[in-house]
Amino acid sequence: MSTVLRPADGELYRRALRGIRHRTGVPLAFAGQLHDQRLVLSEFLGARTTGLRDLHVEPGKGVGGTVLERGRPCGVSDYRAARSITHDYDDPVLGEGIHATIAVPVATHGRVRGVLYAAVRSDLPLGTRAVDALVGIAGEVARELLVRDEVDQRLKLLTAAAAEPGPAGREQLRELHAELRGIAADVPPGPLHDRLRRACDRISALGGPPPDPAPVTLSPREIDVLSQIALGCSNAEAATRLAVRPETVKAYLRSAMSKLAVHNRYRAVLAARRLGLLP
Repeated sequence: MSTVLRPADGELYRRALRGIRHRTGVPLAFAGQLHDQRLVLSEFLGARTTGLRDLHVEPGKGVGGTVLERGRPCGVSDYRAARSITHDYDDPVLGEGIHATIAVPVATHGRVRGVLYAAVRSDLPLGTRAVDALVGIAGEVARELLVRDEVDQRLKLLTAAAAEPGPAGREQLRELHAELRGIAADVPPGPLHDRLRRACDRISALGGPPPDPAPVTLSPREIDVLSQIALGCSNAEAATRLAVRPETVKAYLRSAMSKLAVHNRYRAVLAARRLGLLP
C-alpha cells in the first residue's frame, strides 16, 4: 500500500505569515524551518529583495539564531545598533531595510521546529501586542505539526497492518480507521483534512474490491460515528473521541441506521462494511 503524502509544511508556514500580517499589520513577515540543526529561511510575505531567501541561520547568531539557542522569543528595536545579538547577517537584513524585528519559535515537545518573524522598516515599535500575536500563531503552527506527526505515525502502523493477514491485521486496520477519522473530525478543511480522508478511504478499500454503486450514501459524520461504534465504543465514548455531544452521536447513528434500513448499531456496522464504507 502506498503512503498518503504529507502536505508540505511550507504551506502551513505561509498561512502563518498571512496571519501575522493580518493580526499585526507589519509590512514584512517571514519564516524558516529547521534543517540539520540550522534554520533555513524559506517563506516570505512583503519582502523587497531576495537577500534573506534560503539564508542558513546558525544557533546563537542573529535574532533567529538566538531563538534557536534559547528556545524563546527574541527581538530588537534597532537592528543596526543592537548589542544583544551577533551581526553575522547584517548585509541581507539591512539590505531588506529592516529596522526592528521580533522572532518566536515554533516548538513541539520542547524542540524548535521553525521560527516566525515580524519586521518593520521604520522606527515604529514592535510591542507586546505583536509578540503575543506571534506567540499565538506559533502555537497554532506547532499544534498542526503535532497532528501531522501523529498522522504520519498512524500511517506507518497502517502499512504494517495492511501487510499482516488474518483477524489481527483487520482489527488493527479498523482501529486505525477510527483513529484517523476521529482526528479528521477535529481538523479544519485543508490539505491535512484531505490527506486524512484519503487515508481513511484507502483503509476501507483494503477490505476488498469496491462493490457495485451503493444504494446508500452516508455522510462523513455518520461514517465517523459508525467507525467508532465498530470498535465497540458507547455513544459517550464515541462523543469523546469525536469531540461532540453524546446526543449528536445518537442523532448521527439514528440517521445512519435509517439509511441502512437496520434497527441496531451492530447491524449498521455490518451493513456499512458490506457497502465498503468501513474496513
